[in-house]
Amino acid sequence: MLPKISITDRSQEIENLVLVVSSLKTLPDGVFTASELSYIRRQHKELKKDIIPYNRLDNWIYVYVIKDEKVLYKRLEDCRKAGNKIGDMLNAQKAGKVVIFDHEDNPDETLAFAEGMALGNYQFLKYKTDREKKNTLKKIEIYSVSLSDEPNSEISLPRYFATSLLNLNILLDAVAKCRDLINEPASYLTATVFAKEIEKLGAECGAKVEVMNKKKLEALQMGGILGVNKGSHEPPTFTVMEWKPADAVNKKPVVFVGKGIVFDSGGMNLKPGDSMLNMKDDMSGAAAAALAVYAIAKAKLPVYVVGLMPATDNRPGTEAMVPGDILKMHNGMTVEVLNTDAEGRLILADALSYARKYKPELVIDMATLTGAAVRAIGKFACAGMQCKAAEEFLELAECGFRTNERIVELPMWDEYGELIKSELADLKNIGPGDAGTITAGKFLEKFTDYPYIHLDIAGPAFLDKADSYRGIGGTGFGVRLLFEYMIRKINSEVAR
Repeated sequence: MLPKISITDRSQEIENLVLVVSSLKTLPDGVFTASELSYIRRQHKELKKDIIPYNRLDNWIYVYVIKDEKVLYKRLEDCRKAGNKIGDMLNAQKAGKVVIFDHEDNPDETLAFAEGMALGNYQFLKYKTDREKKNTLKKIEIYSVSLSDEPNSEISLPRYFATSLLNLNILLDAVAKCRDLINEPASYLTATVFAKEIEKLGAECGAKVEVMNKKKLEALQMGGILGVNKGSHEPPTFTVMEWKPADAVNKKPVVFVGKGIVFDSGGMNLKPGDSMLNMKDDMSGAAAAALAVYAIAKAKLPVYVVGLMPATDNRPGTEAMVPGDILKMHNGMTVEVLNTDAEGRLILADALSYARKYKPELVIDMATLTGAAVRAIGKFACAGMQCKAAEEFLELAECGFRTNERIVELPMWDEYGELIKSELADLKNIGPGDAGTITAGKFLEKFTDYPYIHLDIAGPAFLDKADSYRGIGGTGFGVRLLFEYMIRKINSEVAR
């Protein structure tokens, strides 16, 4: 669990304090002596330090000077990273609690600071026998005249933070749960177990969950999911998670679709050893879709959303599909399989076809789909494409900057669709090699007839090296992005 963020007052005794200020000239009176102020100013001016720790034997005081960055989303990300750094220092000192003092009334920056501190405190210790390095920070308290943790308080939070601190804590908890699922090994997290975990989430948040088993998938003729699953000794699942409150601002749902390959060996086109190392993360999109619905439902947001999570592993078993096989998909189209390691698009295609039954307002899929996206963009953003959803994509991209879960748009031009035409079937599951991320998106587009956004999250979903508050392993990329997008949608609908 991540530290809980809450509001406090100044009447209590404070052991560890962080002062968030934009200038040292505004430091509160009575906190520092003249010599201490001289030291702090020298650290900031001469040594160019934005974080200045000061020890008073029985407690620590940290001064964080907000960087003079005019672009809001960059300034917020600087604050998150600073929060992570001070969180690391607090854990090194075995601190259990910290108070963040928003002295100058900068609620956006203060909450971003707390958010980064909380997210950076995440650890996956389920399989550790030595817990000596377990983080000690449990509580993050904020003193601010502009913030309240009352859900219906007249004191409003910045729009990004979704009307209450309660919702922020729900969102951060959802990110932690998403990271947990991604970090689980395939020896535990089979497709069946993944579905059961989503059922638990649904029971906790009040969302409706339906799990379709192999027989149901056969009845629905989901040839993509069944084809990928042929090499596995574990059955596939297709989990539907639905949140439809009576006061929803949208009659037609926004549907999140997530790729749920719980382990990807490459199938008969076996991956080399190093490329297979972290392939437990190939269900990151499905985890993010499920936890986005979870956060929305737990926060009781008035919006109709559906999560579709097809899941299986991809293994070279005795009955595995082989190059040259032709699959009949849920929508009746046929696909020639040229590479069994291009399996994610096959299970997503069936899920995207199934999404039609909801007559959706918009469908957003998330998938660790192509190595080409990683090579093009790296860990700093995901690749995005859209069809019939230009306005929605721009809004989602703006949410990406606000949450630092950014999107780089790639084209969906018709010429790329020509590259996946098959001589033997309607489509082939890979193109000639160039523009692999785009041809994968064009393949998926063939199974849609609604406004559609495709996010290839292969780069930022899982990290081999910590990147500030995004630690090693699963990052939970997409949960904060989709939550922010739905908050903006609600605000937009209410304002009409």
